[in-house]
Amino acid sequence: MTSFMDKDFLLSTETAKQLYHSYAKQMPIIDYHCHIIPKEIAEDIRFENITQLWLGADHYKWRLMRANGVEERYITGEATDREKFQKWAQTLERAIGNPLYHWSHLELQRYFGYQNSLNSETAEEVWNLCNEKLKSPDMSAKKLIINSNVKVLCTTDDPIDTLEYHKAIAEDETFPATVLPAFRPDEAMNIEKAGFLTYLDKLSAISKVEITDFKSLCAAIKNRIEYFDSMGCKISDHGMEFVMYSPATEDEIEIIMKKRLQGQLPTRQEELQFKTAFLLYVGKEYHRLNWVMQLHYGVKRDNNTRYYKKIGINTGFDCIDDSNTSSASLADFLNALDVTDQLPKTILYSLNPTDNAAIDTVMGCFEDSSAIGKIQHGSAWWFNDHKAGMTDHMITLASLSLLSNFVGMLTDSRSFLSYTRHEYFRRILCDLIGKWVENGEYPKDMKILGKIVQDISYHNSMRYFEFQE
Repeated sequence: MTSFMDKDFLLSTETAKQLYHSYAKQMPIIDYHCHIIPKEIAEDIRFENITQLWLGADHYKWRLMRANGVEERYITGEATDREKFQKWAQTLERAIGNPLYHWSHLELQRYFGYQNSLNSETAEEVWNLCNEKLKSPDMSAKKLIINSNVKVLCTTDDPIDTLEYHKAIAEDETFPATVLPAFRPDEAMNIEKAGFLTYLDKLSAISKVEITDFKSLCAAIKNRIEYFDSMGCKISDHGMEFVMYSPATEDEIEIIMKKRLQGQLPTRQEELQFKTAFLLYVGKEYHRLNWVMQLHYGVKRDNNTRYYKKIGINTGFDCIDDSNTSSASLADFLNALDVTDQLPKTILYSLNPTDNAAIDTVMGCFEDSSAIGKIQHGSAWWFNDHKAGMTDHMITLASLSLLSNFVGMLTDSRSFLSYTRHEYFRRILCDLIGKWVENGEYPKDMKILGKIVQDISYHNSMRYFEFQE
């Protein structure tokens, strides 16, 4: 019987163990997509207790607690932090087969030195141990990043953000990690949303471009793109239902924009035409500046109206949307940029795992010599970043493209402890490759295999995003 989450956790072959311990384990971390708040890094915040650090903004855990029948007061409500931790411990002991079980215990092992399991009976012991450890100077936000061997971290930032905290972080000569902004202009694109016009007022103010039509909206966005670029930004990000392609003439887009500025909501077709035009414009700007464009799609958000009204967005009420995803529209959109040779390096993520093969075949249509792995299939996202999801993703990628050129893992997290997800991914990667080798599907050439593992863990993303060593 294998011991609980020991040093060879998830490594089922000797080749896998050698690949992980000799090649993957020591590689630095590039976290090119996360939701950590830059202000918290700049201020080097500390946490009073493990609940604040672990449960404060983790909708993964909140969702699981609800599945265990926990009252909302113990999740996002007024219960004490100790009470919330107890409810989480009671939930975790029932989470057999769930990635949160592994993530949580990796975090307890790596950051708190706790080797046993957290459950309702050990909750008091873990609570006291973690809270005592949190008093250490090594448990501040910056120290957690440094001690996790993070070299580059990219946050997620709105065009109207001042990036003042990124400036402050960059000016701290004692902090060796690089923290860069990533451009997330969803609110400027979501013409159908009630707050669109209010957002345009804010965008006008910070860009100093009066937005009176689509052309001036593009000018304002370009102003912010260039500001982000001056701050070291190399990545954009877009969250959407699906990657649409509904082309329209310039005149048609201006008519749609004029109607919206007058307070009239667009039709569904007008919405898709506007979003297509917006994405095509920013895509060309990203290409001009050699940015990477990330497209996240296949999600239906805020499904529980009752709880949405109570506690708002990003609280655990989202799901996979399989109603609109289409490889045809994705291919048409990418082609519309490629036809003028203005397609930027692009990473594609679908929340729907049935899109894996489609993404990998679309990618192959637009690869060229301008960049190794120019179009990437982003790491198994959100509801898919578990052992089965990551394995399925990588098997399909290897079958239809080149797994060896994959830019690897990210945390997509708001937590300073989530860097163990990179370890989790690397163990799964090494186990998958190890099985292929020991099944006679690839020779046991450790020089080549080790390079593949280290490239996926670190070097590919450094090269792809052109981060500085």
